[in-house]
Amino acid sequence: MILRVIAVAIWFCALILPGAWAETLPPNSAPVGETMRFFVPPEPRNWRGAEKPGLLVRIWYPAQPGTIERPRLIGAPGHELFIGHAAAMDAHLASAPRRFSLILLSHGTGGSADSLDWFGAGLAQSGFIVVGLNHPGNTALGALTLDGFSLWWERARDVSDALDWILADPMLGPRVDQARIGAAGFSLGGYTVLELAGARTDRGNFDAFCASLTADAICRPPEMDQMKKGAAPPSISAQTRESLAHAGDSYRDARIKAVFAMAPALGEAFTAQGMAGISVPVALTGGTADGTVPVKTNIARIVGFLPRAQVTMQEGGGHYSFLDECVPAMHPVLPLICNDLPGIERNDFHTRSLVLARDFFATNLPQNPK
Repeated sequence: MILRVIAVAIWFCALILPGAWAETLPPNSAPVGETMRFFVPPEPRNWRGAEKPGLLVRIWYPAQPGTIERPRLIGAPGHELFIGHAAAMDAHLASAPRRFSLILLSHGTGGSADSLDWFGAGLAQSGFIVVGLNHPGNTALGALTLDGFSLWWERARDVSDALDWILADPMLGPRVDQARIGAAGFSLGGYTVLELAGARTDRGNFDAFCASLTADAICRPPEMDQMKKGAAPPSISAQTRESLAHAGDSYRDARIKAVFAMAPALGEAFTAQGMAGISVPVALTGGTADGTVPVKTNIARIVGFLPRAQVTMQEGGGHYSFLDECVPAMHPVLPLICNDLPGIERNDFHTRSLVLARDFFATNLPQNPK
């Protein structure tokens, strides 16, 4: 076992990219269209304490050539947090190609699809349709709830329901190449897409780790303190009890052919046996300075169970380097989220990550020349 850990560590370190890595995205890219949709799946989501029964999704897509993009900020008017990618709201989807590859996108704990706008818009520039979920009870767009915060595996069901919806949508469904569907996620979203790839959760293993002397920051994420007081119900609901009984089930969605996980969390909730069900291509990326989702117990642990995975670490990157660039006024207000280590330019970090994702999906979701 010790030799295996050493071998993984040597291989892992060999894949670190220096901060000055100069790969760029192509200059001639599609204009980005954006829209939002709200739909209610067969099983309403407000049992998890969400304010509404449905799922809110953000969709990025290649717009028609010549479409005018407009700058946008992300956040409530007068309280913007992030600098969004320029986009054309509700623009027409490009008429060519006839069908597009689809990427489903899952945000981190307490985040939102909009906090990964750089990723969704960046892939749309490269010709992908990207559908970002806002997970009920676990999104910045609503109150954090105990169920939304702790029933992690329910997120995979959110993604699968969103995929059902988009494929049935009369406008979007016919434009999706169903042989070219992938998923990407950040932090808890990274865990989510690994579940969709076939991983199974071992909640007991995670709980034992967090009760041990080796417990680290993953056991108490910063967002835990943001849960509103009184979010915990006086007793566990029947639906919550049912969900807990199925924590270790497989949530594999066979329609998803490749997954890309950024700083994936909950590594201690996975075991060799639980990861054995993954057969689709997997790519993992993270920052070497991630103190929120520590490298050793998360991405490095996951790499040990997935020897064929593509793994790339970015030197000096932190956990929140994967979020959108903050507006200047928010840097002193939210230093944990907005500030990176000296020498790290977040936009450059995003570009490197986008190149990795674009190339990975282009390779593993190839377009049929016919």
